[in-house]
Amino acid sequence: MPELTVRNWFGDLVSHPLVIVDAHSVADIQAVLMDPSKYPAPVRAAGSNHSTTPCAAAEGGTLIRMKMNRILNVGPDSLTVEAGATHIEMAKELERRGLQFYVNTEIGSLTAGSAACAGTKDASMPGEFGQVGSYVAGVKMVLPGGELLELTEAGQPERMRAVRSSYGTFGVVYEVTYRIRKLTPLAVHHRTYSIAEFLAALPELKALGYSLMYYFFPFEDRITVEFRKDNPAASGEPNRTAWALRNHTWGTSGPRLAHEIGRHVHSPAIRYGIIDHFNGLWRLQLERFVESDHTSPPDQIIRYPESGSDNGYTFSLFAFPEADFPAALTDFVAFCKDYYAQEGYRSDLLYVGYWIAQDPKALLSYSSGGNVMTIDPVSTGGPGWKEFLNAYNQFCVERNGLPLLNQTFGVTREIARKAFGSRLDEFAAARRHYDPQGRLLNAYFQNLLG
Repeated sequence: MPELTVRNWFGDLVSHPLVIVDAHSVADIQAVLMDPSKYPAPVRAAGSNHSTTPCAAAEGGTLIRMKMNRILNVGPDSLTVEAGATHIEMAKELERRGLQFYVNTEIGSLTAGSAACAGTKDASMPGEFGQVGSYVAGVKMVLPGGELLELTEAGQPERMRAVRSSYGTFGVVYEVTYRIRKLTPLAVHHRTYSIAEFLAALPELKALGYSLMYYFFPFEDRITVEFRKDNPAASGEPNRTAWALRNHTWGTSGPRLAHEIGRHVHSPAIRYGIIDHFNGLWRLQLERFVESDHTSPPDQIIRYPESGSDNGYTFSLFAFPEADFPAALTDFVAFCKDYYAQEGYRSDLLYVGYWIAQDPKALLSYSSGGNVMTIDPVSTGGPGWKEFLNAYNQFCVERNGLPLLNQTFGVTREIARKAFGSRLDEFAAARRHYDPQGRLLNAYFQNLLG
């Protein structure tokens, strides 16, 4: 059979499955898993394919594209959907009913199946987790032999903990149940600091009881903090402009401008001068216009196109123990400046990060051991990006950084082993239990697990 070509959302990761199957029913998934002669291994299921690692690659095997996307049931505190349902469509339906997700993740094309078994990153709201899967209360899967399995947090909490980090290597998720809550007005505002001012104020900022996300600019010594919190006392209609403006600049106009500058401005001094000016306008916009005492939480979610093009961007991330973060951020600013001086490369967008609460809900959670803060480069992925990430990975590993296996580019077995230790062995053992023949195991996870 001729190989097919599949790219991730951004377009920089390419794989070549022999077979692609669109799954419209559980029977479609079972037919694939039960016929290895027609549907060769590795069998991988994919949603929007937004990952920045080859976790869903089915090189030489079978790719299942999840087309099952119905909302099956909405209750007062739970939502059950098929695995192909996207977060933006689910969130809009919940909003119409006066309900919301706990985590209104930025990437609206995230599918329920991916959220149930893969990591995500969002700033934790006060008293809550910051990972979407931590609010997944149950799943239904097709196992590698075609059998059906249902697991719930109430009935099998440890097995659910493993599933939330399984990345589709245990079985193919076809139905997901979330915990949800009443729709509550959300307040948001931004403030800009120098990086030293931010680090000095960090204990005080955390004590204020806000969710903290931050955009930082190493070459301008600036960091803009996004403060969010529930505001149930708000009345009237929500402000629909604040998040729409943020989403357009972040998801469309900013990356498009950087793409055009990269194509047409060849002088680094002029190119990055324009980018720094744009970043200054971005900070001003965040402080003046992305501010309201009453917004609707689902408005944070961005509806991305089916694939990244001239406005696509990519990213990577490492999380650092909260106590290590001030030193890590200070060192990272120096690292970016030194790398640019030596290699002539810097990100053409910006860097972001999140404060994420301790969260043991997933076996390979990057905040299982305590609160973390992240350092996430963002780029249009031009020449020099992958080489920069190799150096960034080494920098982060040396400072006890923890990766995400679907969103940290270039994770090796050594990086995963240092980050997760014996938890990686638990993951490998659980995977073998569900899939002893390795039918769902692709080269990426083979390399990570040894």
